[in-house]
Amino acid sequence: MNLTNKEKQKIPQVTFPVRQGDAWINLTTDEIFAGKTVVLFSLPGAFTPTCSSSHLPRYNELHPVFKEFGVDDILCVSVNDTFVMNAWKADQEADNIRFIPDGNAEFTRGMGMAVSKDDLGFGERSWRYSMLVKDGVVEKMFIEENEPGDPFKVSDADTMLAYIAPDHQLQESIAIVTKPGCTFCVKAKQILIDHKLKYEEIILGKDATTVSLRAITGKTTVPQVFIGGKHIGGSEDLIRYLA
Repeated sequence: MNLTNKEKQKIPQVTFPVRQGDAWINLTTDEIFAGKTVVLFSLPGAFTPTCSSSHLPRYNELHPVFKEFGVDDILCVSVNDTFVMNAWKADQEADNIRFIPDGNAEFTRGMGMAVSKDDLGFGERSWRYSMLVKDGVVEKMFIEENEPGDPFKVSDADTMLAYIAPDHQLQESIAIVTKPGCTFCVKAKQILIDHKLKYEEIILGKDATTVSLRAITGKTTVPQVFIGGKHIGGSEDLIRYLA
């Protein structure tokens, strides 16, 4: 398997047939890359485990930070057809990412990243990599090592962000468990907003149950706030923590 680093080279000229609503459109690489700063990550297949659990979600999560540092678009490329890619985007709720269906593997071959996944019944697919592209020219590529399995060590969003903004300190991940109609939950969320802290909300009855809440926190009340893997507690606990 020969993987090619294309740094300082122009990206291949390819037209992607894309389904938008009930219409077909032809999307060219010039339309996607010309005059823009673009982060692209490519992976073996939609709906596959590492791609769905780690690779895609983190890029989607860090999209606002990439934008802050001058990235216009984040693209996810896979050798899948447009219907599969559209369904995957909807399933992942990855609205910050632009999904590019390289169904014929033309772009992947042009990047020197096409590999055989016949052993998995996949046929020809893309090797896992990421790159920073400025006005159609590749500035930087992070290519996973040629080793067995599906390595995922350098094409992740954090590695790319560290290259683009090496001095940037990421906020610790914050999650808050709430339920509808809870005034203390509203208070806790407002505290986080006032401190300009981004958070993910887990709603009881929709995203989790009280059984899960008790199992994780030993509590039955909400809100319950977690910061950087640490259980902080309710709204008053959050005030003390942030103070």
